[in-house]
Amino acid sequence: MTRMMPIAILLASCNGERFIGTQLDSLAGQTHGDWRLIVSDDGSSDDTLGVVRRFAAAHPSRRIEIRQGPRAGATQNFLSMIDLVEPGEALAFCDQDDVWLPHRLSRGVAAITASGPSGRGVLHVTRTTICDEALKVLRPAPLFTRPPAFRNALVQACTPANTMLVDPEGAALLKAGRNGAAEADVISHDWWAYQLIAGAGGRVIRDPAQTVLYRQHRGNVMGRNDTARAILARLGQLGAGDFGDWLRQNLAALNAARDLLTPENAHVLEEFAAALGSPGPLAAARLARLGVYRQTRAGTAALMLAAAAGRLRSGTRDGRDR
Repeated sequence: MTRMMPIAILLASCNGERFIGTQLDSLAGQTHGDWRLIVSDDGSSDDTLGVVRRFAAAHPSRRIEIRQGPRAGATQNFLSMIDLVEPGEALAFCDQDDVWLPHRLSRGVAAITASGPSGRGVLHVTRTTICDEALKVLRPAPLFTRPPAFRNALVQACTPANTMLVDPEGAALLKAGRNGAAEADVISHDWWAYQLIAGAGGRVIRDPAQTVLYRQHRGNVMGRNDTARAILARLGQLGAGDFGDWLRQNLAALNAARDLLTPENAHVLEEFAAALGSPGPLAAARLARLGVYRQTRAGTAALMLAAAAGRLRSGTRDGRDR
């Protein structure tokens, strides 16, 4: 039998009036009932909070907390809520415009329970079902096949937060590292969570099941990544200079939580930082020797080409290897 697991659902909202009601209704329809909801609103000027308050009034037996967000973007909003997760609770990130299928939480709880104790946390993610604005199904999200690991996490965000469930031990780990991530201004809370849990020796479960309807619309902070155009755009980011800056932000966050990493992964982090600071061809050689990888051969090749061209070093946005 699947054990009950208390879950804190962390929902970051901002001007989500159009879609948040449908998402909230999907939370109420979860087959796993042991959850509470924290909504952190980043200064909505529409009726987002009105929708949330009406939902709370319609479910008086639920613990639903509404708070003011930091107004510093979605990632900082999500990071700010991690401190509110109570000891013994798992956490699930929640986007305001998706729809959770009824087994979204129960699937994760069952997988975490079946995997056994890890001691260093378990992160479970599934795939999304990509939909248009009206929730018409377009296609499943890509199915990655290479194993999740710290050497992958260092160079790729491939654990979508909107499907993520982190067990209580993993949630405690994220709480311990949260300040460093916020101070480093990491680009993505899900990428950082993958890095920290994998780096600490936790277990990462990538489940091929689809549990979330991922709504695509003009207001998406991060859109779909399965089209040829989107894939090319993401590969292009590897050589655009910004990607190198993101890697350095992640490095700062991980260095701030270095005592949480396994000794082996602390050494990997040190070698990774040295590789990023090396001149082009040497950087690529060091990364290859370290064994970092992305989920596709094309992605790994693009990473190595960007490194060889000096595009992963600091101060390369203008095209010069400094």
